[in-house]
Amino acid sequence: MNHSKPADLGIAAKVVANATPHETESEVGKHNLFSLFQACFPVDKSRIFLETESGREISFAELEATIACYVGLIRSLQVAPGERVAVQVEKSAEALMLYLACLAAGVVYLPLNSAYRESEVAYFLDDAEPRIFVHSPRDEAWAQPLCEKLFIAHRFTMNEAGRGSWAKNAINAAPVNEVVSRNADDLAAILYTSGTTGRSKGAMITHLNLSSNARTLHQYWGFKAGDVLLHVLPLFHVHGLFVAAHTALLNAGQGGRMLFHAKFDAKAALASMAGATIFMGVPTMYTRLLAEPGFNANMCSKMRLFVSGSAPLLAETFNEFRLRTGHTILERYGMTETGMITSNPFLAERKGGTVGLPLPGVAVRVTAADGENESTVLAAGAIGHIQVKGDNVLLGYWRMPEKNLEEFTSDKFFKTGDMGFIDADGYLSIVGRSKDLVISGGYNIYPKEVELVIDDLPGVAESAVIGLPHGDFGEAVVAVVVKKLPNAGIGELSGPGLESGLEIAIIQACQQKLANFKVPKKVFVVAELPRNAMGKVQKSELRKRYLASFD
Repeated sequence: MNHSKPADLGIAAKVVANATPHETESEVGKHNLFSLFQACFPVDKSRIFLETESGREISFAELEATIACYVGLIRSLQVAPGERVAVQVEKSAEALMLYLACLAAGVVYLPLNSAYRESEVAYFLDDAEPRIFVHSPRDEAWAQPLCEKLFIAHRFTMNEAGRGSWAKNAINAAPVNEVVSRNADDLAAILYTSGTTGRSKGAMITHLNLSSNARTLHQYWGFKAGDVLLHVLPLFHVHGLFVAAHTALLNAGQGGRMLFHAKFDAKAALASMAGATIFMGVPTMYTRLLAEPGFNANMCSKMRLFVSGSAPLLAETFNEFRLRTGHTILERYGMTETGMITSNPFLAERKGGTVGLPLPGVAVRVTAADGENESTVLAAGAIGHIQVKGDNVLLGYWRMPEKNLEEFTSDKFFKTGDMGFIDADGYLSIVGRSKDLVISGGYNIYPKEVELVIDDLPGVAESAVIGLPHGDFGEAVVAVVVKKLPNAGIGELSGPGLESGLEIAIIQACQQKLANFKVPKKVFVVAELPRNAMGKVQKSELRKRYLASFD
């Protein structure tokens, strides 16, 4: 374990530009997010809250009993409030209950994409130093030695059915129903976002960040008695864990419940819509629903709200969905660091091509972001850098004081890295990303992380990774590569089988070291990469060159 890292206590308060007191003396210790959810649970605990695809029903009584056992196990392991619990498992009801137990126990939840490979997970575990790591049984071979190497005290397994050593040990633990007191700025979770320099950043998310956003969305999107959420999103992502699950939990007292699908399948989702009222998805899911021949207004007659986020929704998808179903998709905008920032309104006009209006309590501005002018607000319609401020904004990045100083303005606005403009009616439109992010199927991918893997291959001189328009994924990852050929001329680069052989080698290497959604869909071999006068690779030129690659 790296003992040279800063101590955990007080890090955020000392280095984060936007850290301000959020509570009065009488409110101290009363901000545990789980307490907020539990206060919404019905008096009749026999009522069903969650139903899986297999027909399994979980009542509020089972939900609370399971969470109490999980908290008991955490407590028995002497994991203190504020310490981390890392979880990399497939989606299941038990995975959701493990998250809620971490909230109740006051520990910090660290969700990891189930597609991450050993090398990726090793960085997260080394950086966050969790006391507990819960992982899929299939990863036993590398998880055990990795935990020993990093001195992680406790390791458990959980499979896609929620069974494994975690569940077995929890059964024998003394249940604990007590909810640990938490302050507004105490951490509830750390979510890692890829860094443009290749180093991932741990976004520190507080109990107040999550509670404020959940309450706002629940009200703004008009949740009402008896709403049934069709939950098809992953639980390691803000959209599925914080947006979808939180709003459903807040609606529990009004008879709300969830239809819980382990993964998105268009046919299965359509079949479940007969018993649901709300659906949240990424644009890829909407294109796949539209690809189903039988999808029409009758199939979603009981639905009252479709929400889209995590990636830009194409105008074509927006318009076709409205024509086919009579429903207008509600598009919103958020990110890991901020939760939801803006949303098209539930009752008023939903403008296609925009991500709506700033949510109540959230300040959004578009600025010049040019040195001393970073706080200069631009006029309506002018494109600039999107900045945001509110209780929803992260406390800062885990153990990155220098990054915290960079990412907040002097007046405490967070720099999203996105470019856009606000129209005369106050609706925000996103036009690009200054941080070179690629969003494929709703997942964030920073090119540098993929480039580091490709550039490390013996036959590669250099690479540039870009995102290109894709009908299904929104954007697809593409690698443009210069092959390392000593004394080779340009003509030799186009020899028979050269590109295909290199493409296979690059894709295989990426599959071994990266999550599948980061693996390039195509690889192009070129003699050289376009550069400006300062020698910087011009990725905009590459995007233009290969724009129609997936048409």
